Amino acid sequence: MPTIYNNGLQITQGPGFVTVQREMVHETRVVPTDGSPHVGADITSYLGDPRGRWEGDTLVVESTNFNGRMPFNGSSENLTLTERYTRTGPDTLEYQFMVDDPTVWTRPWTGMYTFVRDESQYELVEYACHEGNYGMTNILSGSRARERETETEAGR
Repeated sequence: MPTIYNNGLQITQGPGFVTVQREMVHETRVVPTDGSPHVGADITSYLGDPRGRWEGDTLVVESTNFNGRMPFNGSSENLTLTERYTRTGPDTLEYQFMVDDPTVWTRPWTGMYTFVRDESQYELVEYACHEGNYGMTNILSGSRARERETETEAGR
């Protein structure tokens, strides 16, 4: 989905499908690439119904059947989103998208940005929000205690 939110993205390919997982709330879209048609118009969802195909080295994903509740620039249930993922180098991925929603926009519009992989400085971690965010403090505290135990045992 065309949002810029921390830019964490993980794409996994398997036989007949591709998954696209975004860092934000870990929204994961399973994109069939087996040529199957979109589900019926009466079946809608927050992330729509994606279908993918390959055009050379570019993955093209067309999503329809949105339920109108996606918080994307006021989009409606009439949204059709077309995305193009193209690997432009060993560590770069060009992402192009076209938003077509005649209920909201007078004409389709497009955008593009480039993802750059840098595993040395970025890791897709669990997305968890809770009051006070004590989870990370407790995780680190437990890890440090385990390290001290290991050091103590090694020193015996």
